[in-house]
Amino acid sequence: MDEAELRKKVRRLQILSAHLVQETLAGNYHSAFRGSGMEFDKVREYQVGDDVRNIDWNVTARSRTPHVKSFVEERERTVFLLIDTSASIGFGSEGRTKQDLAGEVAAVLAFSAVENGDKVGILLFSEGVDLYLPPKKGRHQVSRILQEILSFEPKRGTTHLASALEFLSRVQRRRCVAFLVSDFLDDSYQDELTTASGRHDIIAVQLADQRERELPPMGLIRLEDAETGEQRLVDTSSPAGRRLFQQHTSALEEKVTSGMRKRKVDNVSIRTHQDIMAPLKLLFKKREKRR
Repeated sequence: MDEAELRKKVRRLQILSAHLVQETLAGNYHSAFRGSGMEFDKVREYQVGDDVRNIDWNVTARSRTPHVKSFVEERERTVFLLIDTSASIGFGSEGRTKQDLAGEVAAVLAFSAVENGDKVGILLFSEGVDLYLPPKKGRHQVSRILQEILSFEPKRGTTHLASALEFLSRVQRRRCVAFLVSDFLDDSYQDELTTASGRHDIIAVQLADQRERELPPMGLIRLEDAETGEQRLVDTSSPAGRRLFQQHTSALEEKVTSGMRKRKVDNVSIRTHQDIMAPLKLLFKKREKRR
């Protein structure tokens, strides 16, 4: 798309996502994620049940009355959006590609973050890290993020989640919230995910298209792997063949889900024909209830 069309698309997505966040997700986001730590609030008189480790001995000595330091949760967080930009993200059969879907998810999450005073940054990755925007506050940062996601041209090449997770661990030493937005067509990232999820709050957002899960009866068709270029003729008129295809892809999706569950990583799946708000709201409510 040309620059004028890109600006219009970014602006439309900004307006839509801002409205959706205000109407649907504002409170859920705030309650679903912890702050980055605890910060000092004030000194007050000791009360029965207070932790003696928080006694302020200087104030206690001056006043001759036990005083303790009290703390509140530091609300400012750093949020990272790790967005898959590999070739398979360009696929879509419902008038909406997985790249479009990633842009919408990123817009809603970025607006949720900045409206709550959080900083937000992005990593675009395919076989390696393609783009890094350090976390910042404000709506201008959201505009920049959307421009980069929507204008990025997916490259031929495989998905390499490990490189994104390793990069995150290098550039972000302090604990952050990281949304890993991908179709997860990768089978070699588990160790890196275990390490990253031990340091950060990782949430997996699986992007999928209905035609990657179910084939309609269209006779003999040629399928191409967008990432490797490998082609294969498939007879979609065979009910048994379509059933095997569905079983295979369902097993792959379940493998991702079970891997996330094993590492206590929250996981949500969104397909290109779906509205994104319902699954995101459900995710936030589950986290809020768990807290």
